[in-house]
Amino acid sequence: MNINWAVIIFALNKPMGKVILKNIRIYAFHGCMEEEEKIGSDYIVNLKVDAPMEMASRTDELEDAVDYVSLNAIVKEEMSVRSKLLEHVAQRIVDKIMGQFDEVESVEVSVAKQNPPIGGDMDEVCIRLKEER
Repeated sequence: MNINWAVIIFALNKPMGKVILKNIRIYAFHGCMEEEEKIGSDYIVNLKVDAPMEMASRTDELEDAVDYVSLNAIVKEEMSVRSKLLEHVAQRIVDKIMGQFDEVESVEVSVAKQNPPIGGDMDEVCIRLKEER
């Protein structure tokens, strides 16, 4: 049996890159309090996706890339579905990306609620989730 070690080494050390969507601004209705459901809040979502980029960088074809337009659409779609907890909406974003893009190796998402109604002087509360295959 002939083993092509070059192919195996390349597969194990495939060039990785990041797709980063920074400061996606969304108005949504997440939270445990009744008024949050009615009046909503401003949110900022940040997303980092690790994926191999060699093919896209060589072919210049969208079908060989992790399309950031599709990533943005996933964030908007999942943010439009009300959750009590930011952790829950963030996990839905991660799950959807991992399910839709087989080539994605990891996803990191942060969801920040601007001016949260928690009786303190702060800009935001934020959660961050990271998942790897």
